[in-house]
Amino acid sequence: MDPWQLLSHHASDWGIPVDPATLDGFRRLYDLLLEGNRRANLTRITDEREAVVKHFLDSISVLRAVPDRQAPFRFIDVGAGPGFPGLPLLVMQRHWSGTMLEATRKKVDFMNEAIQALGLSGTALHGRAEEFGQDPAHRGAYDLVFARAVAELNVLSELCLPFLKPGGRFIAMKGANVDAEVAGAQKALKVLGGSIREIERFALPEGFGERALVVVEKVGPTPKGYPRRAGQPSAKPLC
Repeated sequence: MDPWQLLSHHASDWGIPVDPATLDGFRRLYDLLLEGNRRANLTRITDEREAVVKHFLDSISVLRAVPDRQAPFRFIDVGAGPGFPGLPLLVMQRHWSGTMLEATRKKVDFMNEAIQALGLSGTALHGRAEEFGQDPAHRGAYDLVFARAVAELNVLSELCLPFLKPGGRFIAMKGANVDAEVAGAQKALKVLGGSIREIERFALPEGFGERALVVVEKVGPTPKGYPRRAGQPSAKPLC
């Protein structure tokens, strides 16, 4: 099966229909990624089939854990890398607005170029979650927070929960073996105002790996001292 048909077929099986215009947007994003990668070495995953599954399909998998996807949500992607899951989500959900936060300048530049080229409603910012999480313009400002392969859940919770509005969702994109990590994050979640709502498990097609979406709901305020200054959440994690 053609990689793009594979994306459409598998997403449909998840209850996430991908129309032809959206599929064309993904193709254009892939072309931009290849061009950007030639200039700046953004990602090691450039093979078309692998990129379609591991970058695009994996990114939109978070929609499995988002209720009322038709709502005009505002999200932030923490540690976005070259734009995953944020860019595919903006291609998929044109009525959403998104912020991609990344500490590597060349990746931020690529994301902003892609946003402009594709006419998406978003922006990429250069910096760290520890700084932006204390910024009144971003703290408590988002309906959804996503993070993929950034850190352990107890550390991620400190970096991500401050961005959420009350009742918002933080979705951590993890590998399948996440139970010990979830157990080790319970104290941090209690301190930071989060609670595990569900763990959504699934497999990517063609043996590309098993995944888990850890869905954390913002059930209480995050104390003003969190996130701590840069480096502290990972150096001295809450546990």
